[in-house]
Amino acid sequence: MSRLGNLGGRLYRGEVSYDFVGRRKRWYLISGAILVVAIGGLLFRGLNLGIEFEGGAQFTVTAPNVSVEQARSAMSAAGYSEAVVTKSGDKLRIQTPTLTNDESDKALASLSKSLSIKTTDISVQLIGPTWGKEITSKAVTALIVFLILVALFLSLYFEWRMAVAGLVALAHDVVITIGIYALTGLEVTPATVVGLLTILGYSLYDTVVVFDKVKENTRGLASSNRMTYSQAANLALNQTLVRSINTTVIALLPVTAILIVGVGILGAGTLEDLSLALFIGMAAGAYSSIFVATPFLAQLKEREPAMQALSRRVESRQRSESKAASKTTVGGRTATAVLDRDDAEAGAMDDSEPDLDSLDSGVAPSRPGPAGSKQAPRRNVPRSKRKGSGKR
Repeated sequence: MSRLGNLGGRLYRGEVSYDFVGRRKRWYLISGAILVVAIGGLLFRGLNLGIEFEGGAQFTVTAPNVSVEQARSAMSAAGYSEAVVTKSGDKLRIQTPTLTNDESDKALASLSKSLSIKTTDISVQLIGPTWGKEITSKAVTALIVFLILVALFLSLYFEWRMAVAGLVALAHDVVITIGIYALTGLEVTPATVVGLLTILGYSLYDTVVVFDKVKENTRGLASSNRMTYSQAANLALNQTLVRSINTTVIALLPVTAILIVGVGILGAGTLEDLSLALFIGMAAGAYSSIFVATPFLAQLKEREPAMQALSRRVESRQRSESKAASKTTVGGRTATAVLDRDDAEAGAMDDSEPDLDSLDSGVAPSRPGPAGSKQAPRRNVPRSKRKGSGKR
């Protein structure tokens, strides 16, 4: 089994645990700092909305040998110096404010003449402001309906506190993703909106997986005193941690491939808008499901009277176990000292008393001599071989 698999097994069994819930203030500070930067980008820079939302004209030219400066000069010669020119691979994309049909034909002719390109090789897209507003309205409506359905699902399947925590995590992901688009000046297109809705679903999926494990760990928890709600929620986070990491990495690999191959090699602008939103949102969703949603849920649940009573019972039990363990340790040391003392006294008594077995066998017991002296042990000599002393 791999190291990650061993770690996952140890996390699931509770042998290893990282205190995500207990350190929620740290995660709140990190998320708060990121959100402040993202909101600051939205307020001071704003979003670079595409022509699909604001209306305008877009000319797409496939010309590998034409530079951005040449395209700008051609549009300036036609009287549209405010045109925005971008290049992705071999394709040039030129965007202008809303144009009439005559103005569009004039710009097309100027581009064809200045860049030495046939007019049939230039793609023209005219979008009115009314259609752009309609697209914007539909995008906002889709987002609101999605959030309402999410809230209903989480409330019915779990509880309303989990719905609130899940929506907070979703808002966290949306604001960060939109803030990055504002800070970097990337264009927001309908493909970006599709990617945004997709990452909301992905973030919700990861959060629901963790919440389902939290629900399993906290079933019947209020009537026991084995652990608090925060401890049970933190255990659920650890048990699903490796799964969340694996899912996120596997999901980001194809998105990264789309960014590298689709944008860097093929030069497909639509793929860039979609894949970039997916990449940012998936990373933010994986972070929020671990560091935002579950800690915030535990914070909401700990305010319930039943969970507060459970916390007091668990704390009382832990104090009792700590005291019992302390007494057992002190008692064990005392008993050990008594046994050592008894052994020492018994050894001293053995040294002071004669060895009866030695007396019976005729062997004189050895007695300790003065310090530093050595005495040879007496040997048992038969009576018949003993020499007389000359006295009777």
